Amino acid sequence: QVQLVESGGGLVQAGGSLRLSCEASGRTFRRYRYAMGWFRQAPGKEREFVAAMSWGGDTTYYTDSVKGRFTISRDNAKNTVYLQMNSLKPEDTAVYYCAADPSAAAVRDGHGTWGQGTQVTVSS
Repeated sequence: QVQLVESGGGLVQAGGSLRLSCEASGRTFRRYRYAMGWFRQAPGKEREFVAAMSWGGDTTYYTDSVKGRFTISRDNAKNTVYLQMNSLKPEDTAVYYCAADPSAAAVRDGHGTWGQGTQVTVSS
């Protein structure tokens, strides 16, 4: 099994930046070369996909609303995926969840293992 722990959330003004981190652990993570990604859930809304990246970084997915503002990256030596969020807007306010699965497409489609989430609040 794979375990995921997110960090880096907080309160930021509109137009500001935050970087989220998610560290993975577990015996199968490296063996199966897990893809990783991010979802978010705003109050009263369903969880939505944000971004995903394959193990080698050759495949990435983004939801349209964050393209050009958010960047996903990873450091496999640290078993960590990052989400650099720039030009933040109040509508980006949500709990952000890390996800992992051997398939980047499966992560994008909401399958796999989840972290506990980290709160991001963007004030206007």
